[in-house]
Parts: sequence; C-alpha cells; structure tokens
Amino acid sequence: MSIPAQSDGGQAGGEGVAKASGAATLTKEAAPGEVLLKVTGLQKHFPIKKGLLQRQVGAVRAVDGLDFEVRAGETLGVVGESGCGKSTMGRLITRLLEPTAGQIEFEGKDITHLGVSGMRPMRRDVQMIFQDPYSSLNPRHTIGTIVGAPFRLQGVEPEGGIKKEVQRLLSVVGLNPEHYNRYPHEFSGGQRQRIGIARALALKPKLVVADEPVSALDVSIQAQVVNLLDDLQQELGLTYVIIAHDLSVVRHVSDRIAVMYLGKIVELADRDSLYKAPMHPYTKALMSAVPIPDPRRKNAKSERILLKGDVPSPIAPPSGCRFHTRCWKATEICRKTEPPLKELMPGQRVACHHPENFEDQAPQDTVLLSAAKEAAELVSEEALAKSAETSAAVAAAADEIAEAQAESNEPAKASSDDAEEPAESSADEAKKPAPASSDDAGEPAEASSDADADTHSEAETDSEADAGTAAPEGSDSDSRGGTDGDGESGGQESTDD
Repeated sequence: MSIPAQSDGGQAGGEGVAKASGAATLTKEAAPGEVLLKVTGLQKHFPIKKGLLQRQVGAVRAVDGLDFEVRAGETLGVVGESGCGKSTMGRLITRLLEPTAGQIEFEGKDITHLGVSGMRPMRRDVQMIFQDPYSSLNPRHTIGTIVGAPFRLQGVEPEGGIKKEVQRLLSVVGLNPEHYNRYPHEFSGGQRQRIGIARALALKPKLVVADEPVSALDVSIQAQVVNLLDDLQQELGLTYVIIAHDLSVVRHVSDRIAVMYLGKIVELADRDSLYKAPMHPYTKALMSAVPIPDPRRKNAKSERILLKGDVPSPIAPPSGCRFHTRCWKATEICRKTEPPLKELMPGQRVACHHPENFEDQAPQDTVLLSAAKEAAELVSEEALAKSAETSAAVAAAADEIAEAQAESNEPAKASSDDAEEPAESSADEAKKPAPASSDDAGEPAEASSDADADTHSEAETDSEADAGTAAPEGSDSDSRGGTDGDGESGGQESTDD
C-alpha cells in the first residue's frame, strides 16, 4: 500500500508524503507533535433575510467562537448533537466557507481570508472527505476522471501518468484498478466512500477533515472504512479531524476529543481522560448514552441520563452557559455568566461553573434554577453515585500530579539565582497540594503553571497510539438552520476546485 512521489513541473517530488520502507513519513514542514492547525475565535453566522428588500433580521450562529489546535500526526475527534455546528466547522477550516470572524492558521500561515488564487496551493495540503458518498461524486464522470481531477486542477504530472497513479490510488483504498472507467452508480455505498477517500489522498495532503465518513454506510462497511483510514494514517503520516457523534468509534480512533454544543466547544481533552472522568455535564450525558455490547448486561438497568427538552435554536442561543436550560446543576451564575474554556486538569479543558468529577468553580452559588430542578429528576441515583466515586478517584489523581510537579520544581528552585529565589519560592508554594479533603483535591492541578500543564498535555497526547476515523451522525440540517447537514454545499463539491 505505497504511493510514489509526484513531480510538479520542476518542483521536487519529495514535497508530498513519500513512502519509504513502510514507515510513516511526514513532510519537513509538519514534524510530529508540532501544531499544524490553530483556530482562534472562529465564528460563522448565516444571515436571515426577509422582505422585498431582503433586509437581515437575524443570524444563525452555527459556529460562535472556537479555540483549538491540531498537532501533526494526531486525530482530533469532534462530537456533539446534530445542529451543533460540527460540519460548518469542518468547512471553515478547509475554507469552503468564509468565516465571519476569528483566525485560522495552517503551519503558521494565516489562511482566514485567502482568496481563490491564494488557497489553490493550500488545497494540496488540506483535503476533505464528505459525509454523503452519493452526492459528493459527479454521476456524469467516471471514477478515473473524479480521482484524477486534483492532478489536472493543480497541474501535477505524477510519475507514470495520471491514469497509472489513479489506478494505484484505487488499489490503495481497496478497489479494483480495472474499475477505472466505471461510473459512481455502479458502486455500493462503501465503495463510493473509498473513491472519495482516494480523491482526498491524491495530492498527499497533510490535513484531512472527515465529515461523517461512515454515517451513510452499513455497520460492517463502517469497520472496513475505519480500519482503512487508520492504516493510511500510519502509512502516510496523515493528520485527521474526524467529525462524528458515534462515541464508541470516536473513542477507538481519536487521540483527543472536542465536545461541541450549540456552536461552542464545552470540553476538550485526551481520549482516556474524557471517557474515564468527563467533567462537563453535557459530556457526561453523552457518555451515558453509549451502548455497552455485553450480553451479560442485556437485562441490566440502563443508567442513561435523559436531557430535558431539545437543543435551543442557534438563532437565539441562551445567555450565559448555553447548556443551562437542560443542565441538572445550573444555578444563577450559569444563566448570567458564560464560563470560559479553562484547563482544570492537565490536558483537559472544560467550560463549566459546576463541573462533574471536580471541585466546584462557583461554590458560592448553590441555588438551583427551576429548569435544573426539573432536569435533575431525569438523572438516576445510580448515575450520581457513580459520578461521586469517579470524583474521589480524580481527586486522588490530582493530588498525585500536584505532588509530582512540586517535587520536580525543587531542583530548579535550589539552583536558581538569589534574585529569583523569592519569586520562585512563592510560585512553588502556590503549586503545593492542599492537605487533603476531596473538595479541595482539584486545586493543585489548577494552581500549576500553564507551561507545566502544556507539558503534561503533550506527553499524554503523544503516548496515544490509536488513530483513524470517525463515525455516523444524522443530518437534521433543515430543522437546525443548515448548521450541520449532509449536502450543505452541493453534490460535486471538492476541495480541489
């Protein structure tokens, strides 16, 4: 499963991802662990116009302020309910949509408002796999024409010619090279998705955004496509952003996971931390809905947390925390003040005033809202008891992390200059763990410096070995103002245009 280097009118063929002796190889600009994509304050508001003069009377806030980074070689999973803005986010970072506000940096270059001519060279490095394999392929073109289009649009002449390279790509994704002249309607859904993957990989991109790559496929075919993407990442050193809501598959393929709700990220953490101890109530409710494929539990009572009501409209989102209308822990501060996305544990950022499995960020506010009292009736006692047990375990882990940080800082403090000793000693005192109730257990992790937290975050992320793809989601774009749909931008859409 190897792909030869390409030549581009005098440019070195090694500019793409060259395969050598079966090892994953990245381009020199994208070393593993370095920040490949950085998103800051990203927003996308779709205007609502009415009347004869088409005056704007409102806006659908599909994406309303996102901040995250994607490192080279990792897989970032993005999950959330239909209508939360996941697909819109994917189209923004691939620049298929123009952002309303914010900044997108790719390899340190600002691509937020690049025009068509400016984005054309970037299309080689950023590609997208679309959700619907039926509408993303032109039914009037053969497979050879579809997969070979990126070479013609970019003026790239592969070694051996376009036809030979396309046939090799079809073989890489598990299709018969002899099907070069067939049309999309002659293939099944899984085969069409493989064709879409071959088209996305034609120019050997550095970043691949997969928008629901297996949602339209049968369960058995889903596993094949997931394994295919995993193998291609290991072989070609790809970086993935996987958009999905099947949490079981996301857990299998992702290194880090971002949970979105109504246009914002409410929790961002590495895979193990998120599934072991989710801190945002919305994340906890999502985790409770994951089915456990264990025949011994077929008669066991489910501990699923049923959320109250539907997702609010992105046209007029709630004030403060957007989840407070459905949260069983919401208080007055949740209704008035929007919580920042704050790092409570190393590598785990949460936007919540009253997080799960951690100390309360607003202990002075204890009076529940009326909506919270109604939502609390839908939370089982078993789920609350299990959350309390997890909180104790997380508190103990926080104490251990804080003690290790305090010990690691002692040698540096002893060897520092006299002029720096007062400042360092005060910083070390702030990092020492509090002597120990479970309520105060999270403070040491909070008190640690940002640099230490980032170090632990990168270490935990790099230790993950799994990579791959994502999973399905329904498309309720009509009821959500077009914020998260299948065919949002049309049938034959391609990032190579």
